[in-house]
Amino acid sequence: MSIPNPLKLIGGVGSPYTRKMVSYLRYKRIPHTIIWGDPGAYLDKAGIAKPKPGLLPTFIMNSESGDLEAVTDSTPIIRKLEEEVPERSSIPTDPALAFLNYLLEDFADEWGTKYMFHYRWHDIKDAENAGTVLPIQTMGVLPDEMLSNLKTMISKRQIDRLWVVGSNNDTAPIIDASYRRLLTVLEKHFAHSPYLLGKRPSSSDFSLFGQLSQLVNFDPTPREIAHEVSLRTVAWVGLIEDQSGIEVTDNDWVSIESIPSTIKELLSELGKGYVPALIANARAIENGDKEWETQIDSCSWKQKSFPYQAKCLKWINEEYNKLSNTDKDKVDNLLQETSCDKLLS
Repeated sequence: MSIPNPLKLIGGVGSPYTRKMVSYLRYKRIPHTIIWGDPGAYLDKAGIAKPKPGLLPTFIMNSESGDLEAVTDSTPIIRKLEEEVPERSSIPTDPALAFLNYLLEDFADEWGTKYMFHYRWHDIKDAENAGTVLPIQTMGVLPDEMLSNLKTMISKRQIDRLWVVGSNNDTAPIIDASYRRLLTVLEKHFAHSPYLLGKRPSSSDFSLFGQLSQLVNFDPTPREIAHEVSLRTVAWVGLIEDQSGIEVTDNDWVSIESIPSTIKELLSELGKGYVPALIANARAIENGDKEWETQIDSCSWKQKSFPYQAKCLKWINEEYNKLSNTDKDKVDNLLQETSCDKLLS
């Protein structure tokens, strides 16, 4: 797989993963073009096979045989792009810090999306907003009658899928409390640091930005909460959208030995929800169970099992096992008393 010039991606303004990748490409100064809309229509017209799974954003790359192919999944795409364009890397040079970055990126991608999906479709005012705006962003100019029909269809489909991410009336307070705690930690962190891991953005910054681009800027309820709890985070989201103008050096990364206490607090937040969810899901997949249930915040959480998130846990362990014993010790010391060490077998 190689990178065309310009790199073409198809995505949605309301897609956190699209926004993650657009901000990343801007920072990397990788020439690119964006098609806002449904990848399926473009791929059919171009005669390119649809990727499995079909996700946003979809990238058009050159395969090893030289043919155009559609690829998805933001985290491995970033690693591939880093190999092709090593300048202005978003991966820390220190292996232990790079592992921490990987863990935080996965948290934003896999737990942060629970915030986003829950707030977008759980309450009526948010669902009304999303159901109206998303079809227009995807299809452009729409007559009122067609927009109304699409709004009804999309809203019903997404609301009916809330249970897939574990969102319901019982878990709503858990999700809300976790989101508020995250914002509280970020408010403290951004008082002293412009990014998560130093003075330059990492891939975990772009991943977190992707989710917050929706929570802070698109959906009414989490936007109100963000303005109430952390105006520093609101400001940060506006800045991370385009970091093409900053200059960086390897000295801009924080050392893992001097990680600020706020990152330790962030890891503790991971330990409250993301960690038990990832572990319970992996066990369910291993046992062939279609659903899983565990305790999160001393409350019962039940949802559908996801094979992909079981892969996420496997990949986290693969990244950890690549480390030297010295770097593993650094990671182990950092993860102590956060519950994140439970992820590592």
